[in-house]
Parts: sequence; C-alpha cells; structure tokens
Amino acid sequence: MENKAVSKTPDNNTLLLAGVGGAAFIVGLLIGLVVLGWWLWPVKWINAAPQHLSPEYQREYLQMAIEAYAFTGDAQAAKARFDALGEKGPALLEEMAKKPPKAINIYTISSFADVVGVKLTGLPAEVQPPQQPTAETSPQTTPQAGGGQAGTPTALNQLQLTLTPPPLETPARKSATFRLVAFLCGIGLFALILAALLFYFFSLRRGKAPKAPITAAQRAQAMTQSTQGTDFEAEGKEAPLSQFMTTYVHGDDLFDDSFSIDSPTGEFLGECGVGITETIGVGEPKRVMAFEIWIFDKNDIQTVTKVLMSEHAYNDEAIRERLAAKGEPVLARPGEEIVLETAKLQMRARVVDMAYGNDALPANSYFDRLTLELAVWPKEG
Repeated sequence: MENKAVSKTPDNNTLLLAGVGGAAFIVGLLIGLVVLGWWLWPVKWINAAPQHLSPEYQREYLQMAIEAYAFTGDAQAAKARFDALGEKGPALLEEMAKKPPKAINIYTISSFADVVGVKLTGLPAEVQPPQQPTAETSPQTTPQAGGGQAGTPTALNQLQLTLTPPPLETPARKSATFRLVAFLCGIGLFALILAALLFYFFSLRRGKAPKAPITAAQRAQAMTQSTQGTDFEAEGKEAPLSQFMTTYVHGDDLFDDSFSIDSPTGEFLGECGVGITETIGVGEPKRVMAFEIWIFDKNDIQTVTKVLMSEHAYNDEAIRERLAAKGEPVLARPGEEIVLETAKLQMRARVVDMAYGNDALPANSYFDRLTLELAVWPKEG
C-alpha cells in the first residue's frame, strides 16, 4: 500500500521539557553559585594591602598610622605606612584634616602630613605643627610600672604598632550575604514550584487532548495485519516465492499497493500489485467499483492485468466492455481465485474478504472493503 505523508504536529512535550530544563538550569546555577561558591568553598582574601581595603577601613588604617607616628615619632615608618594606601592616600589625609576624628587633633594630622610629604590645603593659618618628639622627650623613655609606657594609647599597645588591617567580614556584611542567599533560594524554590505546575498543567492537557481520527488507510493496514495468510505447505502445496496480503477500505482514495518479487537468493524477478481502476458517482470519498490486479515479469515484454469488478459493474455490459480494454473482467466473490501468468511467473490472487457499500447508488455497485492475498510461484516449464 502506498505510503501516505503524515504531518506531525508537535505536542506539549517540547514545552514541558523546555520548562523543566529552564527550572533545572536555575536550580543548578543557585546551587553552584550560592551553596558551593559562597557557602561551602567561598573565596577568602588574606594579606590584603591597605590600598585594597574599602574606604571605611582605609580611613581607620590612616588614623592608626597617624596615632602611631604621634606616639613613636618614627617618620620613616609613618611614610611607609602612608605610601601603602597608594594614590588614594593624599585624598584621605585631606579629608581627615577637614574632619578630624575625636582621637586626633588637627595639629597631629598636620605634622603627619609634613612628614609624608602631603601639602594640606584649606587649613587655618594659626594651625602650627607641634614640636616633633625626640629621643630625649619621647614617651618611650618613660617606663611605667608593669612594663607600660607613659602616654601610650591602649589601642596601640594592643596592636603592638603593627597596624594590621581590620577583618574583612563584619556582622553587617554577613547579614547582607544571608539576605542575598535567602533571596536566591526563594527564586530557586519558585522555579521548582513553577516547573511542577507546568508539568501538571501539560499532563492534564495531554490527557484531555482529542485523539486524531483513524484514517481509512490505517484501518486497512490493521485489517491486513490481522488477516492470516494461506499455509500452502500445510495444504500439501509448494510454498510460493512471494506471498502478500493487501486491503482496501472505503475512503482510501490513494489505494495503490505494489510488491517486489524476489528469488530465494534475493534476485529481482518482477513486481505485482493492486490499484483502483474505476469509480462510480461523484464526490469524495471515491466509490470504487473495479480494481486492477497486475503482475510484471522482468523476462516478459508486457504486464499482465485482470480487472476485479463489483457485481453491478460486471453485470453492466457497457461498463464491462469499457474495462475489458484494461484486462480480463473478473467478478469479485468471496474466495474467488484469479490466476495471472507471465513468461516465467504465475500469480494467484484470492479474494479473502469483501463487502459492498450501501447508499443511494445501485446495490452492490462499489466496495466498502476488499482484502486480497497474492501468491507468486515460478512458472513450470
């Protein structure tokens, strides 16, 4: 039977897979970025230089550097610590001079600026740097009980003049990170819920979608597959070279089946088949009242054809004479066997099952269904 082109309309599986895939991508991104990247194995910064700190911590660093200079008078250490701030140092010192912190007066800042080589602008004229501490007057030479030193700020004793940058992780930063993680986890949960809803929705639609009607060709194929062919060997006959079963059902307007005849070794010997040759009435589907049964032999110069006709067509002399030009007319009857012979092949076509249609046309004029068995043997002699 001739293959029919069938257009396939995409179902909802594509959209469903796209939704689930998108949700899986988002969840994977959240797990990789948040859980693995920020929680289990976060990036840790250590030994950061002062110039890499945030402005808030850079100001604290500069304040400690000024306090250390005021206590030790070590200009070289003060210059090295200030230079560690990089190009942002002068601007930070200028800003601190305009708004001094409570722990440092403007004179100490001005003195520090002179040592590190920064010219402060906008300072009052009466601001004069205090006398620079010397070895004789330095508070370092005045020991206190318990090993302390006079005038030593408590904070500097704790830092031991090392000016270690403050820790990078603060409670405020931890709180912001937690909020971000909670927000991203909420997005992931929303994506999972959305994917579940999409899956449920498309599953319902797929279950309620109307099934496409079965075509006449599909019904004919099902009937062919359910029909048992003749077991010639069980009947004591020689098994044919080729044996085929074909079915026509009313509505299959393109019915035209053909089969290849091959030898046991696979050599091509010819072809055989069945097709529509005559209809009655007008409109669609066609009402078929005659079929051509044919066989082609590669060793012969012609194709042998016989015409299988409905009762109405066979009994109508005009129709029978017209169709006789295509091949010998044969009346279709259940169990009827039609023999076709060529130079090297013999085919027996048997009517396995048949039924006529019933409408306003003459009785038994067209076929509602027809099943034929085609068996081919090599011709003796």
